[in-house]
Amino acid sequence: MRKTFAMTGAAGYVAQRHMQAIKDTGNDLIAVLDPHDALGILERYHPNAYCFSTENNLEAFLREHPVDYLTICSPNHLHFEHIALGLRCGANIICEKPLVIQPDQLDALLALRQIHQRAIHTILQLRLLPSVQLLQKVISESDAYHQVEVRYITSRGKWYHHSWKGQDQLSGGLITNIGIHLFDLLLWLFGPLERAEVIYKTKEFVNGKLYLRKAEVNWTLSTDPSRLPESAKEQGKKTFREINIDGQELRLDEGLEELHTKCYQEILMGKGPGINEAAPSILLCHLLVNL
Repeated sequence: MRKTFAMTGAAGYVAQRHMQAIKDTGNDLIAVLDPHDALGILERYHPNAYCFSTENNLEAFLREHPVDYLTICSPNHLHFEHIALGLRCGANIICEKPLVIQPDQLDALLALRQIHQRAIHTILQLRLLPSVQLLQKVISESDAYHQVEVRYITSRGKWYHHSWKGQDQLSGGLITNIGIHLFDLLLWLFGPLERAEVIYKTKEFVNGKLYLRKAEVNWTLSTDPSRLPESAKEQGKKTFREINIDGQELRLDEGLEELHTKCYQEILMGKGPGINEAAPSILLCHLLVNL
């Protein structure tokens, strides 16, 4: 049976992947929210969706036209507010990372989930890479302790720091907005956390060490294009995401195109990650931000 969806933050960068996933899974996006009217992307995926520019108008629509799911792609600081909106309207939730940026909001989400009896899911797509799933299986079946080096470079132009993503109070900063992907993966593979250090930190670059149950991790995180390896620059690539485990390299910037659809398939089968799965990386990011 086809499911109905609404979406917040429909004009944003990541929204397109969610629109594609809704379409790929045979479902319908019937309403979107964004204060900006640059919503031509809907023509490719869901041209009949109603468009709203305020939360009040969307909420009024959803009370008259309930949906099965509200997908949240809005700026990070709005996630909690939009999750609450969706729950009030009887929808289950699919929220981009980070689920929330303040740890105390996790307990509030647990309470809201209990009150409204709806599911709250998040997107942890790197866990679904076949190479990562194989690695997780190998690590989980051994007591070995690993030496890990991580370079996670997602280059961004000058626009980034003029947008909400470059404002710490709105995005959580580099560690949370970009690093949440990396830290979730490291904790899932090698965690839980025992100790953390931040060695050097700017708005565009941060590095440090994590001491996890099964690994000592030296990590580097950056949005500075000049920090891309020459090999990546020569190929015209904007990202370089690599984990080196005991001398073995694993690339994380290939094969990502279909992962949101895989996430939706898991969620629609009742297997998607929720608040408890998202909490460790949110807590770690908050710790690193304040070190």
